[in-house]
Amino acid sequence: MPELPEVEVVRRGLQEHVVGRCIETAGFFGARVARRHLPGPVDLADRLHGNVIHSAERRGKYLWLVLEAPDGHPQGLIIHLGMSGQLLVEAASAPHEAHLHATFDFADDGPQLRFVDRRTFGGMALADLVPDPHVPSVGAAPRTWGIPESITHIAPDPLEPAFDQRAVIARLKARHTAVKRSILDQGLISGIGNIYADEALWRAQIHGERESAALSKPALGRLIGHARDVMLEALQHGGTSFDALYVNVNGASGYFDRSLNAYGREGRPCPRCGSPIRREAFMNRSSHSCPRCQPRPRTVG
Repeated sequence: MPELPEVEVVRRGLQEHVVGRCIETAGFFGARVARRHLPGPVDLADRLHGNVIHSAERRGKYLWLVLEAPDGHPQGLIIHLGMSGQLLVEAASAPHEAHLHATFDFADDGPQLRFVDRRTFGGMALADLVPDPHVPSVGAAPRTWGIPESITHIAPDPLEPAFDQRAVIARLKARHTAVKRSILDQGLISGIGNIYADEALWRAQIHGERESAALSKPALGRLIGHARDVMLEALQHGGTSFDALYVNVNGASGYFDRSLNAYGREGRPCPRCGSPIRREAFMNRSSHSCPRCQPRPRTVG
């Protein structure tokens, strides 16, 4: 599933290619792509006609387009990429992909925006925009248009101006759970997924089963800093790609996977000490760590 850097790469592509354009027609093929929009795909297409795209926004792994309807009402089109969703900018005359689920044509007759999803876990839905509850009234400037009401429970990610690292560390110190589980909690810190959690923990030399409350505040600060750094590095390379499903709007895959130190490297030498990287079961997924650099805690709660 795409993580923050992959979603940010897509957001930047949308910002470049579709922001400022007016949607002439939207087509949805099948009901699944609009299943989160309860009135259905026909209603969604009707409500998108004539909307101007003002910006492409992201919080953590959540992506949305800020739209202004012909009556001036702002709304957000949330785009769930799911496990295999791709947004592609192509000529309207280009052959349709095998798993094409949505098309957007614009009043300027320019390139078409397409949503392709092989595994059909993704989709789109309209949502009202509300004030961001995570942005204080004094200090960081609020978003001009607000955020979709359905994702107000999602916390800011480490790349956002609204991210309050001191407050996050305090909340981590209050948790008597495994630190990896804590940093994957999107209500506490959004955007960190399994890949970047393993990489940040490797850099911080912390085992993911260490109790969050047992770590010092400086150690937690370093961990968050490493998570921010590794995601920024991945972003520079276009994200992490393990197959052809993760692409930007031009269809190009990222390649940061070549630079990973822990995730997916079971049995290969740790780049720091040479010990074979181990893989352990974690929440129906896997954790990767170095047995020497990241010793397991003696007791796991």
